[in-house]
Amino acid sequence: MKTILSYFTLALLIVSCSNSNGNGLLMPTSSTIKIDADDTKDSIIVKAAHVVPTKNQYEALKNEFIAFIHFGPNTFTRMEWGSGFEDPKIFDLKNLDTDQWCKAMKAANMEMVILTVKHHDGFVLWQSRYTEHGIMSTGFQDGKGDILKELSASCEKYGLKLGVYLSPADLFQIENKDGLYGNLSTYSDRVIPRRVDGRPFKNKTTFTFNVDDYNEYFLNQLFELLTEYGPIHEVWFDGAHPKRKGGQKYNYLAWKELISALAPEAVVFGKQDIRWCGNEAGATRDTEWNVIPYQSNPLEMNSFADITGEDIGSREKLYDAKYLHYQQAETNTSIREGWFYRDDTSQKVRSVDDVFDMYERSVGGNTTFLLNIPPNREGKFSPEDVRVLNEVGERINETYSTNLFADASGLKNVLDDDVNTFELLNSDIKEIIIETKKPVTINRLVIQEAIATHSERVEKHAVDAWIDNTWKELVSATNIGYKRILRFPETTSNKFRIRVLESRLNPAISYITAHYYNTRPPQLSITRTIDGQVSIQPKKHDFGWKPHGEDSAGNLNTELEIRYTTDGSEPTKDSKLFNGSFLATSGDIKAVAFSKDQKGSVVSKKLGILKSDWKIIKVDSWSSDHKSELAIDENPNTYWRSGEKGSPHFLELDLGQAYTLKAFAYTPQKENGNGMIEKGVIKVSNDGKTWKAFESFEFGNLINDPVMRTHQFQSAITTRYIRIESQVIAGGKKTAAIAELDFFE
Repeated sequence: MKTILSYFTLALLIVSCSNSNGNGLLMPTSSTIKIDADDTKDSIIVKAAHVVPTKNQYEALKNEFIAFIHFGPNTFTRMEWGSGFEDPKIFDLKNLDTDQWCKAMKAANMEMVILTVKHHDGFVLWQSRYTEHGIMSTGFQDGKGDILKELSASCEKYGLKLGVYLSPADLFQIENKDGLYGNLSTYSDRVIPRRVDGRPFKNKTTFTFNVDDYNEYFLNQLFELLTEYGPIHEVWFDGAHPKRKGGQKYNYLAWKELISALAPEAVVFGKQDIRWCGNEAGATRDTEWNVIPYQSNPLEMNSFADITGEDIGSREKLYDAKYLHYQQAETNTSIREGWFYRDDTSQKVRSVDDVFDMYERSVGGNTTFLLNIPPNREGKFSPEDVRVLNEVGERINETYSTNLFADASGLKNVLDDDVNTFELLNSDIKEIIIETKKPVTINRLVIQEAIATHSERVEKHAVDAWIDNTWKELVSATNIGYKRILRFPETTSNKFRIRVLESRLNPAISYITAHYYNTRPPQLSITRTIDGQVSIQPKKHDFGWKPHGEDSAGNLNTELEIRYTTDGSEPTKDSKLFNGSFLATSGDIKAVAFSKDQKGSVVSKKLGILKSDWKIIKVDSWSSDHKSELAIDENPNTYWRSGEKGSPHFLELDLGQAYTLKAFAYTPQKENGNGMIEKGVIKVSNDGKTWKAFESFEFGNLINDPVMRTHQFQSAITTRYIRIESQVIAGGKKTAAIAELDFFE
């Protein structure tokens, strides 16, 4: 170790004197480096600066945006996890269009697709020799169908790489009486693949492993997948265990040996090559290091724990390591509410803004973006999923296909199109200045380090623009790694500067490009508190599955102007600028967003009478989580729900004073299709005790279109006390629900 430190000191002096006299490497690079007992904090950081990805890992990083396909019995049972007891015939697939899948994925700029060939239920999507619990026992193509085979052919046609998800957990093998999972079989030498009469393999390679029955079964299936469907570029292992049995253990080291031999270009997810990002929502860390500390040698580990902390690779984390290992993250989530397709009505699809924002945060945050698109029961991607994929691809192409530094002057090695060339910064030069022939307008900057040769070294950096004869900082961030996409307000200049503020040794910058994202004025929403404070903001997309906490519209649109009126007139560029909430007790609010000269769609909200003095007099019943006050709290995401017994269901209100009313609005709850009041009656009272019918109302198609509905009274009525009484609940349901009530003068 002392020799390395001496060499480090000498080499650092040489490199600091001249960029051309050193390559910035003080020791051999490797994907895994051991920490010695006598290593100091400084020497640990030196070692961290020499941890690089393997060739396969680096190629996987270059894929950037890849697809997941969850397809199986759950598609037809509408379950997220199966039980293992499903009759294979429940997979009632009549048609399959893997070309349509691949066309949509290619349009989105995806480079690879990973198919769940076996999920936790144990049902297989290929013609395996080793089980009947799969596609061979369904009516699809008379039991001869092979979804992986068709997808492999489509991938070749459309230029996509192929990966497989083979669940180690297998409920069918756990639950059926002859199942192999946890059957307490003895370990013995087994030849892989096991011979099956009438089904010979073209690939004559064999392996011998000392394993039990289930590991043999798993290895046999891996052999099929890796030898009969073309090149496999990723093998995806889920860590989920819906049920355990018999103390079953997985012999990953045997799996790894087989994968390395049969799929030499493949990376393995969930093991030494690629790790889970720590959530399924598409959330990203601000600082995502891929040089990870380990207490044991990752190349010899049989199992890997999930890494879910916010700080996983800072200097402080590295100091406690026994090994430093390159292990990149995949940011995985689904385009739909759930991994498997359920329906096209209640199962929401992510917005284009949300998916594009996740793309920039994940790919531009040193990870790979893995987006699940579940096929429907017709064997296709649903139209809304395809629309989102197409529009995301259009945005990626529109933004990143044009490099606005293409004719710029500066350091050649960072401005050329070759990511293998780089500029090694040193103690004297920690900044890069780029000048364009004429001013350019940009709001995105992409920076890459030469991680294949020089690891991840930048710990903090900033970007400046030369404006009014001085440098103005546009944005700052922490690490870079494979790729960092920096987003900032639109800026016009002909000179830009990238400053490295902190680093692990001398960083090697390989690529810098500049881009312009054409912001799109978002649809707005107008909300009011119970005290009358009105806010106007980009509308949040209705997507209720695993929230990531990001404001996608806000992330993408940094320079919006919101203009509004309160008298019902159309807002223009000269209308009042929304700078914060304002008081409005009634009125007709209209608002619109402007992005430069682009005008968004106008949104309006007619404000009912203020609810601050309203009180609930009486309801027929309520459930503990959905009390009556939630029907008048100015929050359409909460709701009152009655019990099932009693008819009719009703809610009685004291408005605090008498108003002359001409209409009322009913907002149904959107959580599910229950409680929609399709028909009802409005009753009024002089004292809140004795009621008389005033007018009936009826709303149609609430289940498919659960939005606020307004009923205009035939004649105005002056009253303080009102009762809403249900007569017919949509879908024949037994409970009534109200997310919000409004009354208009």
